[in-house]
Amino acid sequence: MTRSPEPSEAPAPGVPARARALGGQAPSSLAELTTLRIGGPLGHYLEASTEEELIEAVRRADASGTPLLVVGGGSNIVASDAGFDGLVLRDGREEVRVVSESACGGVEITATGGVAWDDLVSRAVVSDWAGFAPLSGIPGSVGAAPVQNIGAYGAEVAELLASVRAWDRLTGRIVHLPLADLRLSYRDSAIKRSLTDAATGGGRIWGPTGRWVVLAVGFHVRLASLAAPIAYSQLASALGTELGARVPAVDVRQAVLGLRRSKGMVLDDTDHDTWSAGSFFTNPILTAEQAAGLPDDAPRFPVADHSRPTDTVLGAPVIEGMVKTSAAWLIDHAGFPKGFALPGAPRASLSTKHVLALTNRGGASAADLVALRDAVVDGVRERYGVTLVPEPVHVGW
Repeated sequence: MTRSPEPSEAPAPGVPARARALGGQAPSSLAELTTLRIGGPLGHYLEASTEEELIEAVRRADASGTPLLVVGGGSNIVASDAGFDGLVLRDGREEVRVVSESACGGVEITATGGVAWDDLVSRAVVSDWAGFAPLSGIPGSVGAAPVQNIGAYGAEVAELLASVRAWDRLTGRIVHLPLADLRLSYRDSAIKRSLTDAATGGGRIWGPTGRWVVLAVGFHVRLASLAAPIAYSQLASALGTELGARVPAVDVRQAVLGLRRSKGMVLDDTDHDTWSAGSFFTNPILTAEQAAGLPDDAPRFPVADHSRPTDTVLGAPVIEGMVKTSAAWLIDHAGFPKGFALPGAPRASLSTKHVLALTNRGGASAADLVALRDAVVDGVRERYGVTLVPEPVHVGW
């Protein structure tokens, strides 16, 4: 496969093209800032160009009781038709700094929250910063990566993180959150839990932006041109190799981007299958007893703790007694095929490439999308007794 483009030549799937095109013109609706392209008017918009400006905007909003929504690439937001009557704040900083680099100690990198995630991955691959390649093509910003503990193809950002520099809205100060304090799990973190859990939020619920506003993310990884052992069978097949094999990271990146494109998971303004929030539901984590109630042919995978990775072919240690199943399999087998839309509501449908994505076929409202979401959740629950959990943050509901 061909070598990935240099960072300056790489596409930036992490930020909607229309948002970049706005330039100095402030958006008037959340539809202009989200990859689903839905969402009503916003109260006020600010793009911060310095850390001081970002913090001051958060402080002013909190002091005045103004609702706050910090956005990155807008790829993980389901915004209501009513919009958001508050401050929509975007980190406009796109800085990546190598703190230290050595053959023995690896490389320490710091990236500001506004960096497009895939821009960082592209640079990492050509720089031999190990571990990033399986996370190629994921839309969104660096600031959102630890919040969601993004992951794909057998890898999670938890394996790469060292710490997060954040503004603590509760204490009104900058804090450094080490990996242990982030309490990362499958598509979850302490930052994300503070949106809805008062105990994590220090006595209050902070949503739709959590207690901690990510300012910058620190990574500490090895230097290596070979990717980690391939831990995902579909990726191994695309590479023409076996599970556990090690191949050049540039090849892994190209294979991952190809797989994601085939599923409509790389942003493309001309492809309505990418007018989505990516994988809309997380894969259910079940007890062994719950998993035993699924049909025999339902997928069953071990649940790994990627916050404690190992160097073995088997990857991160397994959490005993827990089983992960496939949300896509449940949706498909519950009677929701690719391209499914509710009768009389064609503007929102499942992707024609992948049932896990809910898409805007053009002109869809938030109400259209939510009706489809609820139909899928209800159908899977009735068929299999499993309640699917949406992955995106819902704003303005």
